This record gives sequence, structure tokens and C-alpha cells, in this order.
Amino acid sequence: MAAAPLLRVTLLQCASSLDPEENLAALAAVDRAARRSPAPHLVVLPEAFARDFGSPGSDVSAHAQDLDGPFVQRLAALADQHGFGVVGGMFERSADPERPWNTLVLAQPGRVDHYRKIHLYDSFGYRESDRLSPGEIAPVVVDVPGSDGTTFKVGLMTCYDLRFPELARALVDAGAEVLVVPAAWVAGDRKVHHWRTLAVARAIENTVFVAAVGQPAPRYTGHSLVVSPLGDVLGEVGDADGLTVTVDLRRDVLEEARAQNPSLANRRM
Repeated sequence: MAAAPLLRVTLLQCASSLDPEENLAALAAVDRAARRSPAPHLVVLPEAFARDFGSPGSDVSAHAQDLDGPFVQRLAALADQHGFGVVGGMFERSADPERPWNTLVLAQPGRVDHYRKIHLYDSFGYRESDRLSPGEIAPVVVDVPGSDGTTFKVGLMTCYDLRFPELARALVDAGAEVLVVPAAWVAGDRKVHHWRTLAVARAIENTVFVAAVGQPAPRYTGHSLVVSPLGDVLGEVGDADGLTVTVDLRRDVLEEARAQNPSLANRRM
């Protein structure tokens, strides 16, 4: 019997700095992931990896880049070199020069897709909308080749988006089998509990894989994790810098979960 198709995902829990050049150099972590055997099909870095947010309320516009800038060029070169997908977060120049987009880039050999964060973090004492522009309200689902060239549909979310179940459901309605969630989830009281609970909830309610990667402590929570469509945590790390999680996301596990729990088919609203 042929092996079930799978998408091997590696999460890189790496801290970014305020220096874009340092962060470009830190993309060597992708090269290290590529040297592992078996190699991943998709490598995921955290939100704001091209340049960290800085102190609360600080200006991020000075380090915003275009989608053909050095960060995206480097992601695309890594994807072409290693033959797999790479996801990373950046601040992208928008029509408002003082309020860039918070953008995820998914580079694959020969193509680059992007998602601009919809839900800005105006919560827990922060006002992300003061310095960033929201993206268009539209789900972004990208085809990513897995084993034997089998395509998996990957939906993109960023950090605070995880608190909005309607976005996850819109991505699944658009075909997503895997939700990828790069984050810089700010540390604080109950925050690890919220992060883990919401990742598991999004997986269970949508019978979908969730791969959520965060920047590490002390400023952020870390605890990057992968959750199965039935809510099992398939891999998780602590809060330290430089940790990785690699998990095989199997198509037969997804199909079994949706047969056992056909909640998507049973919806009445």
C-alpha cells in the first residue's frame, strides 16, 4: 500500500531584532532546516521576522519594505535553492507611508504569495492600528506541494487573527487543510494558555491542522506547536529562542478526522 500523502512542516521559533541585516543573516536557520533528513516541505518563521516590532508604540514604517525588497528576495532565493516553501513575516510599505501592512510572505520555487494581516492588535493595552494598516478582508489559501508532489491547501493567518474564528472558518471554506499562524504573541498573564487553547480550538472546530509558530521569550510567549484536526498536540516546544518543531501532516489523518467529526458538513448556519 502506498504511503499516505503528507506535508512535512518545520516551525522555527527564532527571535528577530531591530536590525534588518541581522535578520537576513538569521535566515541561515532555513538552511539548517534544509539539511535535516528527511527535509521539510514547508518552513515557517514567526511574524515580523524581517524586523521586530520594537518597544510598544514605536515607529515601524522606517524599516518597511516592498514585496520585491531584500527580505522577500532572500526568502525566494531560499525557496528556489532548497525546493520547498518558506513563510516569514515583514512590514510592507502601504499607501499610507506611516502605517505599513503587517505581511506574511510564502515563497515557493518560482512563485511568491502574501497575506496582509486583517485583525490588528488593539488589545491588552496595545494599539497596533496606530502604526499599521489592516489588510483586505479576504482569505488567502495557497497550494503547497507535499510528498510525491501532492498538493496541500495552506491558509495564512497572523498572530491576533487566531482570536477570530470567522477568519479560520473562511479559510477552511476556501479549501484550507492546514492553517499556518506565524506570531509575535506578547507574553503576559494567561497568554500561553490563550495561545494554546485558541490553536487547539481552531483545529477542532474546523477539523484542520494548525501550525502556529511564535517568537520566543522573554518578550513573547514562544510555545510553537502543531495541532491535529482532532485537537491532538503533535509537537510543541517551550519558550526559548532557536527551538524547532517538525511534524508530518498526513492527509489520511485529516480525512479520518472529518469522517469521524463531520461538523463542517453538519452546519446549519
